[in-house]
Amino acid sequence: MQLAALCTDPFVLSCTFLCLLLHLALRSLHPTSAPGRRLPPGPPGLPLLGALPLIGPAPHTGLTALARKYGPVMYLRMGTCGAVVASSPSAARTFLKALDARFANRPAVASSVDITYGSQNMVFANYGPKWKLMRKLASVHLLGARALADWARVRRDEAGRALRGMAEAAEAGRPVVVPEVLVCALANIVGQITVSKRVFDVQGDESNSYKDMIVSLLTGVGLFNIGDFVPALSWLDLQGVQAKLRRIHNQFDGLITKLLAEHAATAGDRAREGRQDFVDRLRASKDDDEDGQTITEVNIKGLIFDMFTAGTDTSSIIVEWAMVEMIKNPSIMARAQEEMDRVVGHDRRLEESDIPNLPYLQAVCKEAMRLHPSTPLSLPHFSFEECEVDGYYVPGNTRLLINIWAIGRDPSAWEDPLEFRPERFLSGPAAKVDPLGNYFELIPFGAGRRICAGKLAGMVFVQYFLGTLVHAFEWRLPDGEEKLDMAETFGLAMPKAVPLRAVVTPRLVPAAYA
Repeated sequence: MQLAALCTDPFVLSCTFLCLLLHLALRSLHPTSAPGRRLPPGPPGLPLLGALPLIGPAPHTGLTALARKYGPVMYLRMGTCGAVVASSPSAARTFLKALDARFANRPAVASSVDITYGSQNMVFANYGPKWKLMRKLASVHLLGARALADWARVRRDEAGRALRGMAEAAEAGRPVVVPEVLVCALANIVGQITVSKRVFDVQGDESNSYKDMIVSLLTGVGLFNIGDFVPALSWLDLQGVQAKLRRIHNQFDGLITKLLAEHAATAGDRAREGRQDFVDRLRASKDDDEDGQTITEVNIKGLIFDMFTAGTDTSSIIVEWAMVEMIKNPSIMARAQEEMDRVVGHDRRLEESDIPNLPYLQAVCKEAMRLHPSTPLSLPHFSFEECEVDGYYVPGNTRLLINIWAIGRDPSAWEDPLEFRPERFLSGPAAKVDPLGNYFELIPFGAGRRICAGKLAGMVFVQYFLGTLVHAFEWRLPDGEEKLDMAETFGLAMPKAVPLRAVVTPRLVPAAYA
């Protein structure tokens, strides 16, 4: 019945008609199993479009349903491309540990090229000397442990501004919109450490428009764009994805260009004060030739793009989902607040130095990352070489997707996987699990060579801001709202479809919000 419905859908029919015109010419290019070797199991799909129409509007759940039928390692023909999908911890370990070097590249797809200055950023660049240089510079000057310690003051200041704004909303009887508060604060943190500038003076229309732009961008990039899987049809932009992403890219590029111009105008002030931010250090590195590689102005723009996109919305998504689950489960909220009251008290704000003494808060963060990973499907990996996995043949020129969402809900890895239960990380087998790529049951940042470069920063942001919000306020839904909407919006990141609105009441002494 499902296939019959798809075959009568006007969109699918139009796409199929266009694809059939190319089917015979491209058929010989389509990967097939080598003689005597079997491809991993997977659905047959439709002519040329392959499994694309079978995945549905939420690919993380569609691929999970297919994995229940075909297994944790699936091979899907999608357009003229082949893709292998890993949906279990053991399958992810095989690809991202044993075969990590083979799958360290990114596929060249129209939707990412349009927004990343031709893949001149760190996230979408192919594995090689230039990528290694960008990764090294980002780790040393921005995302590593030492750099994070250097910028702790900025995080504290922005958290304080957010608390004051929320306290004012509480006094006025206004609900707060949690993701708007978080994105404004995180964007200002990223702005200060990259270009020495707070991007938004206050939370308001400008910062909310920025958030909407980020959400639209990540949603668009996460869509399964037909042009990415059938390159011959890319120019038609059948879903309008590429046109939308180009418009957003132009907006984002305008913001980055403006920030860089203002940054250049204040270079003298920073030099006199002996201050350097991330862009200053990137520009200084342009004079160094490392393995024949140098950082260009386009690379600098690409790296700033990475920091603003990956450094704001993804962290805020985890904090928002954690807040939703805690409001939904008052006993979890009460236990977290009791722990903070005991360790921190009511006379001051929570500090980052308190977090190691707050194991239940850490467990809540891990549980939010397990059940609601901000990135449900990994960014696609790509291998030029053929390989063998669990006795199956995987051709060269194959994409790899890790279904992080499915792994976090795998009943063979987690007891009661659909239940939000932070206690699982306090004792038993899960107590030793961390989300930094060492345990494949929990890989919200990915794993292997292409693990998110900002994993440490992401952990700091999530733990510090979630702890700050929970410690500083009591939380309840606005009058008339009795039930939380748990719907998701699929994309490269996965925010709540309906942003969390809540009424807050201060629970610390007034001086703590000053």
